[in-house]
Amino acid sequence: MFTSFDLPDLLLILQGAFVTLQICLLAVVLGGVVGIVSGILAASPFAPLRWISAIWVGAIRGVPVLLIIFFVYFALPLMSPGSNVPDYWAAVIALTIFASAYISEIVRGSIQALPRGQFEAAQALGLSWPQQLRFVVMPQAARIMVPPGIGFLVVLIKDSSLVAVIGLIELTRAGNIVASQTGQPILAYLVVGAVYFVICFALSVAGRRYERRLTIHARPPRVEDALIPSRGDSK
Repeated sequence: MFTSFDLPDLLLILQGAFVTLQICLLAVVLGGVVGIVSGILAASPFAPLRWISAIWVGAIRGVPVLLIIFFVYFALPLMSPGSNVPDYWAAVIALTIFASAYISEIVRGSIQALPRGQFEAAQALGLSWPQQLRFVVMPQAARIMVPPGIGFLVVLIKDSSLVAVIGLIELTRAGNIVASQTGQPILAYLVVGAVYFVICFALSVAGRRYERRLTIHARPPRVEDALIPSRGDSK
């Protein structure tokens, strides 16, 4: 027997939206750590490190997100009999793996987008590769990462709807439940779509504002700054 679309149904959808934001933020943080390391390896001057990163990124980007979710949720317990991956953490792990590959490409592309003269000047000043990253490369590349990073986060939030297939009650799954309970799928999915739109639109606006602030206020670091001692070190 169907029930009317009421406040409890709306609260269930909003609760699902909160779960969606949770798993996406966790995936971005955890995947960002792996992605930054992988992106730095991909842009390093050492060929074996570039190969390692290329294999990881190619393997992850070459398969659908849904297959990664299935592998984490179904295959990992089979590889370790008796264990079970909760649907929440299966979603986080799968989205983390997915995010790491794409963040790696964002980091690599941002590093390689810097003018070649920056690297040549840093080498001429005798900076090692780690010093180049710390003082010259990453401060400038971080500014370039913002627009594609925000864009990927929007994509990740929409792709996270696929974790509904493993039973996690996130935004899309909550919409399915409400649609089946109320018998009003059009209304339920319109509300779900509106919530997705609000989240993604807010992120896009915040990203554009942050990008404008960086463009106006941030001064790109100079290579020479890496070798200028602070006042406390000049004594």
